[in-house]
Amino acid sequence: MLSSVVARRLVTGVCQAAWRPAVTGLLPSRGYRGDTQDDTRGDMIEIPLPPWDERPGEPTDIKKRRLLYESRKRGMLENCILLSLFAKRYLNTMNENQLQQYDRLINEPSNDWDIYYWATEAQPTPDVYQGEIMDMLKEFTKNRNHEQRLDAPSLEYLEKESH
Repeated sequence: MLSSVVARRLVTGVCQAAWRPAVTGLLPSRGYRGDTQDDTRGDMIEIPLPPWDERPGEPTDIKKRRLLYESRKRGMLENCILLSLFAKRYLNTMNENQLQQYDRLINEPSNDWDIYYWATEAQPTPDVYQGEIMDMLKEFTKNRNHEQRLDAPSLEYLEKESH
């Protein structure tokens, strides 16, 4: 004989499964429709982003901290991992010109996928972002040493550097 808990779970599961198809037809779909030929993209909303502004008077140590934060907090996990590991390795060795290039690269494009595609060389990099930092990022992305890159680095290394 079934226990009352097992029976309740079984009945609840059957009822929910029977109820779902009826409800899904009533609710509008909110998923991505894809790039089909009949997709007019009329339902897409473009949110304008403020333009990237260079910060010429920003102290270098503040700029490095800001860029570290912005490297870790991205719109997609792939770039969070890639850029935060890149920043961990190179940010403290960058000169002022390189910092400005990196700042522009990670903050001016409005789509994180663009940065990812440029870094992985899936798409050509626009001339405005091509430079020493992009070359370094492309080489870093190739991961020639086969490092395990599954997560953004912890911030413990910052404490070691400050002592």
